[in-house]
Amino acid sequence: MQNFIFDFDGTLANSGKTGVLATQAAFKEEGYAAPSEEDINYYMGIPIEVSFKKMLPSAVSESDFDRLLETFRKHYRSLEAENLVLFPRIMETLEELVSEEKKLYVVSSKHSTALLRNLETLGINQLFTKVIGSDHVEHFKPAPDGVLAVIESGHLNKDDSIMIGDAIFDLQMGKSAGVHTGAVAWGAHDVKALKSEQPDYVFEDAKDWLNI
Repeated sequence: MQNFIFDFDGTLANSGKTGVLATQAAFKEEGYAAPSEEDINYYMGIPIEVSFKKMLPSAVSESDFDRLLETFRKHYRSLEAENLVLFPRIMETLEELVSEEKKLYVVSSKHSTALLRNLETLGINQLFTKVIGSDHVEHFKPAPDGVLAVIESGHLNKDDSIMIGDAIFDLQMGKSAGVHTGAVAWGAHDVKALKSEQPDYVFEDAKDWLNI
């Protein structure tokens, strides 16, 4: 495989319970019932612009919804610095892939501002040829837009490209885009659920990326 397209949260980086705590804090601050940790983890692979609407008990006005998103981002920023770390062997594996002249990309449900900040904080931003955030696509995961943006920008061969993620939405996106798919076993989603999507690969360790 020549082209590696990665999800970020739950695949490359472990933010601990940052997403859960920030979501629950934001909902409470804005006067809504806080979603369960299970529900938040399930929707972790899609943008908050979509997942929050699914977790709200009823429809809210656009201005109230925008305020909820901003409150979440405020809490997330305050929590991420002490919680955000790379998963084991991610750094050395990515560096080895680059040394083998593989092309690396990120397609995330995160807004690109936060995504780029996180990549820089972790010291891996320089390893990626292109980074796609939720604000770069018209249709969010599991739509293929993010992967297709990478493929088209780099004129990549789909048969030599793989989408790697920890959520079923990552696998569905990769399949819709016509590339290979790989599930990581260390993220937020249940491995059994990931296998039900029939990915081409299931990775138990980041080092497994070097063998495809």
